[in-house]
Amino acid sequence: MKRHSGQDRAITRNWRPATLAVRGGTARSEYGETSEALFLTSGYCYDRAEDAAARFAGEQTGMTYSRLQNPTVEMLEERIALLEGAEACRTMATGMAAMTAVLLCQLQQGDHVVAGRAAFGSCRWLVDTLLPKFGIQTTTIDARDPQAFRDAVKPNTKVFFFETPANPTMDVVDLRAVCAIARERGITSVVDNAFATPALQRPMDFGADVTAYSATKMMDGQGRVLAGAVCGTADFINNTLLPFTRNTGPTLSAFNAWVVLKGLETLDLRIRRQSDNALAVGRFLEARVPRILHPGLPSHPQHELAMSQMVAAGGIFAFEVADRAQAHALLNALELIDISNNIGDSRSLMTHPASTTHYGVSAEARAEMGVTEGLLRLNVGLEDAQDLIDDLDHALRQVGL
Repeated sequence: MKRHSGQDRAITRNWRPATLAVRGGTARSEYGETSEALFLTSGYCYDRAEDAAARFAGEQTGMTYSRLQNPTVEMLEERIALLEGAEACRTMATGMAAMTAVLLCQLQQGDHVVAGRAAFGSCRWLVDTLLPKFGIQTTTIDARDPQAFRDAVKPNTKVFFFETPANPTMDVVDLRAVCAIARERGITSVVDNAFATPALQRPMDFGADVTAYSATKMMDGQGRVLAGAVCGTADFINNTLLPFTRNTGPTLSAFNAWVVLKGLETLDLRIRRQSDNALAVGRFLEARVPRILHPGLPSHPQHELAMSQMVAAGGIFAFEVADRAQAHALLNALELIDISNNIGDSRSLMTHPASTTHYGVSAEARAEMGVTEGLLRLNVGLEDAQDLIDDLDHALRQVGL
């Protein structure tokens, strides 16, 4: 295949994000297709036995097996790396495969991780349950306070792991301050950037070492496939992460990679429109509900920090009502917005985290991270914002708000 763009970073370094999202990493076969080709193959053939040996020895470039390389998947990895401003990217079957791999590939018994306490339920499970099973110590802290990271560091601390904005409480982490603390101590900072994507926030620009994604969310953006990604230096991706993924096999399918490639083409357009819609809906809800957690609103305690790190606040935020009964009643009264635990979709979706995404987290941990019984998370889509407001207005009236 002939690489149309991305192989020579001297060409792509002058391209802006919207251009990279459409053309970054594209490679063309001898047929000269305009859309990225979909390579549905598990293996590859060699002209000579010596070629196979040379490829496995790393002495010859080329494909060996789709658990390791696939032309369609490699195009996606190059495109995400270019958008992220990273040297390299490795994709995986799901977002949680990416989160698991990025931690286990660099940790061993006796190591210590400092993690933000506000996190997606499965990410908290990794920190609270999985890592300790392997003898890895963990400490969860209020990631909104950079000093909390500094105070939690031990001689064996190897990783800082956090989300910003956090799911679902929308806690914002001071990337520049926290990543500087990590660099001072030789600690690897791993940032889950799924809510923002590189279209709205590039953690590496603020000193982060590694970013991890559920590409299922905004990158696909239309609720179609599962995918994950990890970005970092070429040394980290190829020498630390790749040996783990090569031998454990959390491989992204070529078809799913192709779908995410198509999703990236409209990422910039979608996420900006969803950010605008979410701001309009958030302003409406602010006057109607007891508490709203939206980094784009001046009422958010970290609004200024969020806007200094992000191009826009994104399409996801949370708000609180009285309790679980009122939260469920509000969800049941919706006519346009769907009840769903997914996010990043072009359709507006709402869920009650305490009984869905964070059901598997202990009540104590939910209380610690601020996932109350009345908390609702809203993914604002591409519908007309006024239609969403009308739907919420109707539902709120039904529950007495």
